[in-house]
Amino acid sequence: MPLSAFQNTFAGNPLNRASEKRTDVAWLTEQLRSDESLAVAIWNGKPFVETAKDGGLQIAYLPARMAEELSGGGERLLFLGLWQETAVFAVDLEGGADPADGPLSGLGRFEDLRAVALRLPPTDAAIMATSKQMFEWRRRHRHCSACGEQTDVVEGGWKRACPACKAEHFPRTDPVVIMLAVHGDRCMLGRQEIWPKGMFSALAGFLEPGESIEEACARELHEEAGLKTLSVRYHSTQPWPYPSSLMIGLIAQVEDDDATPDQTELSEVRWFTKQEAREVLAGRGDGVNAPGGMAIAHQLLKAWAEEP
Repeated sequence: MPLSAFQNTFAGNPLNRASEKRTDVAWLTEQLRSDESLAVAIWNGKPFVETAKDGGLQIAYLPARMAEELSGGGERLLFLGLWQETAVFAVDLEGGADPADGPLSGLGRFEDLRAVALRLPPTDAAIMATSKQMFEWRRRHRHCSACGEQTDVVEGGWKRACPACKAEHFPRTDPVVIMLAVHGDRCMLGRQEIWPKGMFSALAGFLEPGESIEEACARELHEEAGLKTLSVRYHSTQPWPYPSSLMIGLIAQVEDDDATPDQTELSEVRWFTKQEAREVLAGRGDGVNAPGGMAIAHQLLKAWAEEP
């Protein structure tokens, strides 16, 4: 059940994470080998999906036993949680050969998550985003940051433990503030030179140590566009598995509209009225494009443009 009326793509994982079960090795082994347990598969970051009856896509679930066989060991397995009483796992597959042409032939296909996220049920997209983000973390943190030794996967895949110095390592999430700057009846969007022609979006930046969300918002707006922030209000958040961010969506009131792009992060900025923003969102922006509906930047702009 969503905790608020608004939910971004990749949020809303419906599984009970059952964290109290992660330390029970015997229970995990039993569930992994149960005929009732299920698994999702990820290959090189791509989720395993199938065509649904309505023509959309859905997760192509595998028997958990098959996932265990494909994994080659615990390094590539993850306990995702429980769907009611059914245990759900994930398996991480790598390599150049598409498993859909081999051991998974006829059971589904692997698709780019970003490309198919809006065709999946929101709950399926959230499950796959969780899996992708966790496996990305595990690949990037195989060695202990304290002593350099290779670490072991424990607690169902949600922790890495160093056998040498006994350090424990947990999944990381990198917080990112993403904000729509507003002055009077206009909002500001910016673009980077490397983006597709005409693409404009909300400004964003990583939260730094010792910094509040509001302070990060104000710093980024000043650094990138020379704007002074007066107040900040929260809109929503979005898990973003590229590779492991949490996008914190904000709407910021700024002192004036004298914005100057820093020419490092931003090459151009533009101001839009609510009517102009609605036209951009509808694809009638006269050469200006906004991010698609999967992105929290789209939802920030939409929420502001639809305000009375």
